[in-house]
Amino acid sequence: MNSHRPDRKAGWGIVLVAVTTLLAACGQNNSTPAPESDDPVTITFLSYTYGQANPLGDGIAKLIDNFQAANPKITVKPQSVPTSDALTKLQAGVVAGDPPDVAQIGWSKVAQASQTLPLRSLEDIAGADEWNKHMAGYVPSVLEATPTAGSKKAVAMPFMMATPVIFYNADLFKAAGLDPAQPPKTMAQLAQAAQAIKDKTEAQGVYVSAVDPGKSDYLTQSLVNSAGGALVSSSGEVTVDSAPVITALSALQDLTKSGVQPAVDFASAQSAFSAGKLGMLVTTGGGLLTLDQAAEGKFTLQVAPLPGFDNLPARPTFSGSGLTIVAKDAAKAKASWKFVQYLTNDDSFKLIASQMGYLPLRTAAASSADPRLGSAVEQMADLVPYTAFPGKQSNQGVVILQDEAVEPIVLRGADPVATLKAAASKIRGLN
Repeated sequence: MNSHRPDRKAGWGIVLVAVTTLLAACGQNNSTPAPESDDPVTITFLSYTYGQANPLGDGIAKLIDNFQAANPKITVKPQSVPTSDALTKLQAGVVAGDPPDVAQIGWSKVAQASQTLPLRSLEDIAGADEWNKHMAGYVPSVLEATPTAGSKKAVAMPFMMATPVIFYNADLFKAAGLDPAQPPKTMAQLAQAAQAIKDKTEAQGVYVSAVDPGKSDYLTQSLVNSAGGALVSSSGEVTVDSAPVITALSALQDLTKSGVQPAVDFASAQSAFSAGKLGMLVTTGGGLLTLDQAAEGKFTLQVAPLPGFDNLPARPTFSGSGLTIVAKDAAKAKASWKFVQYLTNDDSFKLIASQMGYLPLRTAAASSADPRLGSAVEQMADLVPYTAFPGKQSNQGVVILQDEAVEPIVLRGADPVATLKAAASKIRGLN
């Protein structure tokens, strides 16, 4: 058993969430990196991946062990937290004066964290030469989607990223008279395939996991983007109640109303898919290895890209996380940078791609990804930047969108126009 496994397994304008900050480091940025030291140092790591009883939890524990083997004088104490609570836990630590030194934060939460919490400039801690050398290995399109250059300093390092895909049961496809080699390419085709599965097998058709348990809107954004819209306009206006958003969520509601999509939470849908009782599951590609384990010996699992709307191309954004440093102490900050640097080096991304199912964000790791995620790897060249709601309560905006619009529209039949109008008004009223 891995020594780091716990006992329980369980802005006005678009803010380009990944790595810029408007209030960078609240005066903590130091242009000179901390001196090297041979003294032992202990750092804390807040992570929502650590502790999961699946390949993701196993992978992050292995990365921590590998780092400590290579850096025996740095001890990493991981702290497990549910995905939806990561920002709240970090905020509480800052208020209490005892924040983690390194924190893994979902992209939907980085914008608010960067504006309200004392996140450190990664470049300032690393030093310009070391920073530039490390960042040179990233896939260029990843850095374009998660900006790390310019006058504003990076406060989050691209770490675990994935785009939404269709996981599908090839056996159910065959039983329904569908060709597994021709998965749906549009939302209309997705609905047709789901209907065929429901009509000709004992399984349900599809589940599109826009109602995200981690309170992230990456899939909502991906669908809205693919319908030709955005949640925030290029001028910074909240457009949650615009026509493309109505189109995207209405399409999901239609799946539920027609009976091909169960009105359940994600955990229930994932369980049904894993048991061979659901034909298609649209969710983050990062779930591949977990679903692979569940499908073994039951059915053939295949993967297809996110479908588009009509003649419009699919334009997915990404889910996942960035690594941030909050450590104030110079020695802890330097050790934290070494840890972040290690978790995002070539070898670590090879492990992340091959053993955790997430995208290989560094060029050297490209061949390590599962071949079934080939289309997702190809889509990295056209990643749509994750966008955040304006202001210092951007994450609250996401929660409002997801809880008060997406969930009631998709699963409970709420009127899309009225519901989105109410949610948009509430998000615009956030300070």
